[in-house]
Formats: sequence, structure tokens, C-alpha cells
Amino acid sequence: MSRVFEESSGYTSYSTPIKRVRELENFILVGAQFWTPKLRYCKPVRKALLLERHRRVSLLLVMTTDPFSISILSAGRGWLVVEKPSGLSVQEEQGQDLCSVLQRRINADQDLKNKIDCDPGFGVLPVHRLDRETSGVILLACRPRTFSYFAMQFEHHKVRKRYIALLHGDLPEPAAEDGWGLWTWPLSKEAGGRLHPEGRPRTVPSETRFRVLQRSAHYTLIECDLLTGRKHQIRRQARLAGHAVVGDARYGTSRSLKFVREEVGFIRLALHSISLQVQLPGAAAPQVFQSPAIPPEILRLLEEDQGSEGG
Repeated sequence: MSRVFEESSGYTSYSTPIKRVRELENFILVGAQFWTPKLRYCKPVRKALLLERHRRVSLLLVMTTDPFSISILSAGRGWLVVEKPSGLSVQEEQGQDLCSVLQRRINADQDLKNKIDCDPGFGVLPVHRLDRETSGVILLACRPRTFSYFAMQFEHHKVRKRYIALLHGDLPEPAAEDGWGLWTWPLSKEAGGRLHPEGRPRTVPSETRFRVLQRSAHYTLIECDLLTGRKHQIRRQARLAGHAVVGDARYGTSRSLKFVREEVGFIRLALHSISLQVQLPGAAAPQVFQSPAIPPEILRLLEEDQGSEGG
């Protein structure tokens, strides 16, 4: 099977017959490219669904679960900060999720194992949420006291999380002199949906600061600063603002989702955790952990749209 996709996209693509899907090891199937009489398009797809229903597949988009493919940004005794790829669950799929992949990495890397000194009975656990569809910086702990230390900071709102999001449409520029706007729609603590993103039955105060970084003909790139921590907060408030996050299957419109998948081949959620500020054990001041870059597939979509505007 030959690789024919950009490694920088976060995915690898294989040109392969349908019968070879079962032979892929250490990979998660995240999408496939299909041929129809009129067009070629990409869509997210599960392995079982692909094997059962589809035969006209020209390309498979797969994501490696090789432990050494996960970028470790920093680590210390009882903790590590990593860059999670989009499409990889944090801990919902035992053996194939981020925690499982990192446990295999620790077991195979003696230097890392010595550095973080994991508690074998505790394992690797996330200190905070990061949706499967979202990529970027995430903090995990592997000792009980370390986990509790960081969890307390989240509970008392002493952690600062920033995200990059690509939104549909032309989001109005905030009126404040510093360029930052504020979304204040109340949200339920549980997830909402396309028709009622605010959720039901009871909502609580929710705040997200945002500023516009860049625009194109059809999209707006923003930076978000979470002031509260509701589930899917950025995605839900972006939808309430009338500018859903690109690629959002839960809160975006079916029409926009169909367009970016089939016409552009964009199959991920355009939301990335760009930085995390937290105080490490024994440190005198908080430290910021920064993602190396905005995912290239998000920037590519924005840049190609700017090109179409000029043409």
C-alpha cells in the first residue's frame, strides 16, 4: 500500500482495495474518499460501516496510533502535556484512545518512564476534557496526588485555556478597543444540539472571550479564551452567534457540513486547543504550554478560500 497524502495533515492516506482494510494495524480509520459518477469526495466513516456498505472506495484516510507519533510537549513527575490529534478519543475507547496510546509509549520509553515516574496502579488519566474531534494541547496525570493538584486548579478557575477556531461566515469585529469580544449565552452543563445548542432544561452562565485573527470570503479564524468550562462551549456559542465551527457535525448545518466534506475534502472539526496555562507542582508561577502550530489543514482551507475570493 502506497502513501499518497501529506503527512503534515495529521492523517495518512493509503490507496488500497476494500479487502485490505482489515490488514491495517496501529491505525484508526477516520475517513475515506469515494468516487461517484459526478464527483470525488471525502467523509468520516467507521471501519465496520466501510466494510459493510461501501465498495467504491479509492482512498482511505487513516490516523496512526503508533505511540511514538504523539507529540509530547513537556513532562515531569506525575504529569505530561501532549498534542492530541483530531479524531482520537481521550479515554472512551480502551486500547485505541489517547490514554492507552500514551501508556504504551511510557512502557516502551525508559527515559520517559523514569522522568514522569507513573504510579502503575493509577495509569494515565486526563485532567480536563478535549473532545474527540478537537485537536491540540491536553494535560494528563499519572499519579493520584498530581492529578488532584491539577484538578483543584481547574475547579477554582485558575487554568487558562485558549483555542483556535475556524467559523463559517463573516463574524462581526468586536467593538472593544482591545479587539476582544465576549459571548455570554447561558448553556446547560450537558451538550446541546443543532436546534437547541444552549441545551436543556437548565442553563448556567457561560463566557467565552474571542478575537478575529483572519478572514476569507466564507470563513473567519478566531482565537478563543474560555472563561467558563461548559461542554462544547465554543461550538455551542459559535452556533448561537450564527457562525458555527467549520466541520461541526453536531451544531453546524447539514448543508455546510456536506459542502466542506464533499467539495473541499475537509473532514475534521476546525477547532484546536492552542495553549494551556497551568501552575506546575513546586513552581512559583504559572507556565504556558503552546501548540507548535495551527493545524495545516485548517490554514489550508482558509488560504484556498482567500485565493478563490481574489479570483
